[in-house]
Amino acid sequence: MYLGLDLGTASVKAALFDADGRLARTVARAYDVRAPMPNQAESDPQAWWIAVGQAVRTLLDDDAKSVHALGLSGQMHGVVLCDAEGEALRPAILWADARSTAELRAYDAVPDVRRTELRNPITTGMAGPTLLWLRQHEASLYGRARFALQPKDWLRLRLTGEAFAEPSDASGTLLYDLERDTWHAALVEALGLRLDLLAPLVPSSATAGFLSSRAAKYLGLPSGLPVAAGAADTAAALLGTGITAGQLQLTIGTGAQVVRAEASLPASRPALHVFRSSNHEGWYTLAAVQNAGLALEWARRTLHLDWTEFYEAAQQSEPGARGLTFLPYMTGDRTPHLDPQARGGWIGAGLEHDASHLARSAFEGVALSIRDAVRLLTSSTPGTLRLAGGGSLHPWWRQLLADILQSVLEIVDVPVASAYGAALLAQAAETGRGPRTSIVSVRSIIEPRADAHMQALADATERFSAAYTALRPWFSRR
Repeated sequence: MYLGLDLGTASVKAALFDADGRLARTVARAYDVRAPMPNQAESDPQAWWIAVGQAVRTLLDDDAKSVHALGLSGQMHGVVLCDAEGEALRPAILWADARSTAELRAYDAVPDVRRTELRNPITTGMAGPTLLWLRQHEASLYGRARFALQPKDWLRLRLTGEAFAEPSDASGTLLYDLERDTWHAALVEALGLRLDLLAPLVPSSATAGFLSSRAAKYLGLPSGLPVAAGAADTAAALLGTGITAGQLQLTIGTGAQVVRAEASLPASRPALHVFRSSNHEGWYTLAAVQNAGLALEWARRTLHLDWTEFYEAAQQSEPGARGLTFLPYMTGDRTPHLDPQARGGWIGAGLEHDASHLARSAFEGVALSIRDAVRLLTSSTPGTLRLAGGGSLHPWWRQLLADILQSVLEIVDVPVASAYGAALLAQAAETGRGPRTSIVSVRSIIEPRADAHMQALADATERFSAAYTALRPWFSRR
């Protein structure tokens, strides 16, 4: 058996797979994302560690001795400042955090050739700008830290006692040279940051340490198991769903990612990202929707509904939510607007609206935001998208996505794609060979509808686009 751990933004998923890649079972445990101040998003790494222990111990049952290796995937862009043993010096700053807006100006002073090598837009929430903020505002902690790690790399340090980074996560830090596949030392020096905070790089499928006796006892596993370097969650999901060059995938979780696998290093494009894949032989272009499940969770909580009630309420409303519009930009927006100041909420509410319209418009708003990202990535309506992620399991929600995107959605038979990718990397680390090919297959197809209710969705699309355009000057004055 191979254990995949996916350290997400709001929960960790632990999944066991057999040697042929078949899922045995999976367990999830949640933790909080906190916003201590406006524009901030943080998590307590100790809460991650507790949740990982609970999930793995619950998952194992009688299979602990059959586990041969562990692999990791995790949320991208975060920063965990820690000492050499992995003790966090402060809460982790997450990808949804926008406190580093002012620090983006430091990149403006860097020569264009160095910025071109990043192949990514300069945005808040990534490790480079976050480290600039920490150096400026928490200089003592910044000076004391031994490492500044991505979330899953911090977890691996706690599991093995060894600190490493790997290309798929490193390429999303704004401190990485995608052309040379290494930390961009010249850029780090130009920004005045500490290169020694960045852990050594190893391939995603490499053994990056062995499970320590202390961690093994905590998890209920044998000590000495190989632990793969792992990959960023999106890169791991691409491996898990078997996407090949040219194919498109939509993953919905706390955020949403629209991804196109690339056989060669693509040119940079405004508001789109270019990252390393987990097999170290490819890349992918990413349209990053910053608020998907995050915005839906906010709307659900605001309406005081559980998830079953939230879905039921949304289905009671007519398409278009009787003219109500929801902007999902609770933490700003990355693709397509690159606007950390953007904010969300309902627009156009009247006495004729009730909770069903509020719920329906929230789902429509998230779907329309994803539609904007898809159009920017593909410059057209794609014929087919492969759908993955725990935030896209409900049949009604899948149909709404197909209708608004006007694309065929392929549903694959892996409910935990990132954890599966992590397990494939674990198997590769144990065998010393490259990751095996995913065994996933397309389980079903969701066709977009073309009936009368599509006019209501077309009207909703027009209102949605107009709302952001009209409100953008107000966002900038907040």
